[in-house]
This record gives sequence, structure tokens and C-alpha cells, in this order.
Amino acid sequence: MKYLILVGDGMGDYPLDKLDGRTPLEAANIPMIDSLCQKGDFFLNHTVPAGYPPGSDVANMSLMGYNPAAYYTGRAPLEAAAMGIKLATDEIAYRCNMVTLDHGQNNTVSMRDFSAGHISNAESHQLIAALEAECSTESFHFRPGVSYRHLLIYKGEHPGFLTVPPHDYIEKDITEHYNKYLALQEWKELLEKAKTVLATHPVNIKRIQDGKNPANLVWLWGEGKMPTVPTLTDRFNISGSMISAVDLLKGLGVLGGLTPLDIPGATGYIDTNYAGKANAAIQSLTNEDFVFVHLEGPDEAGHKGSIEDKITAIEDFDGKIVAPILTHLRNVGEDFRVVVTMDHFTPIALRTHVSDPVPTLLYDSREKEKGSGQVFSEKSCRQYDNTMKNSILNGHEMIEKLFNPHH
Repeated sequence: MKYLILVGDGMGDYPLDKLDGRTPLEAANIPMIDSLCQKGDFFLNHTVPAGYPPGSDVANMSLMGYNPAAYYTGRAPLEAAAMGIKLATDEIAYRCNMVTLDHGQNNTVSMRDFSAGHISNAESHQLIAALEAECSTESFHFRPGVSYRHLLIYKGEHPGFLTVPPHDYIEKDITEHYNKYLALQEWKELLEKAKTVLATHPVNIKRIQDGKNPANLVWLWGEGKMPTVPTLTDRFNISGSMISAVDLLKGLGVLGGLTPLDIPGATGYIDTNYAGKANAAIQSLTNEDFVFVHLEGPDEAGHKGSIEDKITAIEDFDGKIVAPILTHLRNVGEDFRVVVTMDHFTPIALRTHVSDPVPTLLYDSREKEKGSGQVFSEKSCRQYDNTMKNSILNGHEMIEKLFNPHH
């Protein structure tokens, strides 16, 4: 028996006038997912517990079977785990976004772009190397990640203020949050020096010449110390792999005892290497029991506010990830149980995450009885769930339904 969790990050949405009252998920052509939904179990899953921010860290930790209330310490330490960074007891990891800020009159600051135009690895790694060379101290060190997503490792006490995700403040004033850093001398010195280094770097000079958003500063958030969790191998006696373009998911995989696979050309957007991800999952399942495949594209399109990109990302998830993997398993006669879901909604109208319960399907290739009879969408799941009088599942319990059919 093979087990799979296939995640279209941020696929969920709200009805849009431009789609005649449909969501991008309803507008997308997803024949494979719809066929699984019609024959499988269909339910709502609450991936974000009450009182927690609806981030991909919390939501995917739930999908991995870990209760955030027991194990969540922050986003950045999960990414540190993916990068092989072992935090000392006096170290805190911060997510370090490459961002584009606009500085206005009266010292106001706004977030033009939380990803510096989805800056490339080659460009951002040059910038991070420059920051490490010119701005690092005994307290601060920069570590390269993927695209705009990097890390700052801080040795010392927590600065004592709440950080915020930059994707929650797209084209909004962030002066209040920015000034929290400036109120502390060592953080102020770090950011002011980083600002100078980035402003004069050839990468940013060329980006401006090419009409692209420069990475004119870093945004620090999602801080925490390294958590300790029981592995999925110990819990369910399985081996498996994590396939994702982003370090957050790879880090969750590392903590869960999965092997994180590096896929050349995996970008975290709609230009990602779909075939590489699908083939890696197929190869992994040849020798292992379980694979977790994560596609970032729908979420990034939601943050971008692009209906077209979001529909494309959802359709590619169906046609280039779900379909080839499951078609292969059927062709080789392998029995499988698969969950297809999302971690959270990323509505186009809001351009950030919300904590609504997410539609989730569970399909067993051996099941002969009639399934839900539904297509995969937010509306159909809510209606079906109400009709069946199902209680909304707590996110971290979903994995028990996958591995234990009678749970």
C-alpha cells in the first residue's frame, strides 16, 4: 500500500465577480481531482487552530499530523531544519524576505513587493552573500534559501516585539512595524547597513535598469527556536519523501523523518518543474511507503492577486502532479490511499491567508462503494459536509484517517 498527501497551497478562495460568482477552483478544469472526489471521501479540515495565524507553517504542520498547539515554535526554525542549520539554545531563526519597500514623506514606509519581484536564486544568493560579508556580526548571520526566502540567525534574547508576515501587507503602510526594529540599536544598525549594501549592489542596479523591483531591504519575521517532534516513521512505521520547492515544507519533512528531495527547476511558482516533481514522487514510491507533494503556485498567485495565474496553477496541479502520479500507480497495479487538499485559502480579493476550513478528499484505490459523488470545490464540500452532518476535522487528525482507514 502506498500513501500520498498532495497539497495545492492556497487553492481555496471566495467567489469572484470576474468569474461569474465562481471561485478559481470552481472555474479550473481539474478532471483527475474531480474523479477522485466523486469516488472518495470528502470533508472539511480545520488546518489552522483557533488563536493561530493562518500561515503555511501552522497549516502544513497540521497536514503533517502535528498539533501546532503542542509543537509550533515559529516558521523560520522549520526552514532552518531544511537547510541543515542546527540552532544553538541561545539562537533564534528569522525568515528573511527579500522585499521592495517604498519610503515616503514623514518617514513612512510601505510594502510594494513582499518577494522583490520573485527574485531569482542567482540574484538573491549574491545579495545574501554580500549581506553576510558586510553586515554579519557576533549576533547576526545571513543564510541563503530559495528565491526571496532566506534566513537570519540571531544569537541573543528575543527583541520582545511581534513580527508580521510581509505578504499580509502588500501595498500597505508598514511604518509601525518597521519602526519596531529601529527602536533597538543593534537591529537599527543592521537594517541601515543592509539598506546601503543592497542599494549599491550591481544586482539591484541592473534590476532597476530592467524595470524590475529591486530587493532594497530584508524583512524579518516568523522567528522561533527549533522544535522537537516525533517522526512519522516512529508513529506509523513508514518511510517517505517530501517534495516541495520551499524550505518550510522541506524542514517539516526533515523534522518528520521524511527525506526532502531537491528538484532542479522547482521555483515555488507557476513556472516550476512539474514533471520533475511528479517523477520524483513516482521514483520515491518505488521503494518507500509515503510521499508528501507540495505545490506553491496557487498560493503565490493568490498573493499576486492574479486570477489567471491561480486557475493555471490549480489546473497544472491536477494535470501535471496529481494525474501522472496516480496514473502511474494504477498502471503498475499499486494499491494506494491519497489525500488531495490545500493548507489554507489565499483569496484573490484579500491577497493573504485566511483560516477557513479547507476542502479535503481521501481516495482509496481499493474502495468499491459509492463515494461522495461531488466535484472538488469549496461550495460543494460545505454543502456535502452539511448534508452528511460531518463535524469539521481537526487538521492534525487528518493523517490518522490516511494511515488508519478505520480511524
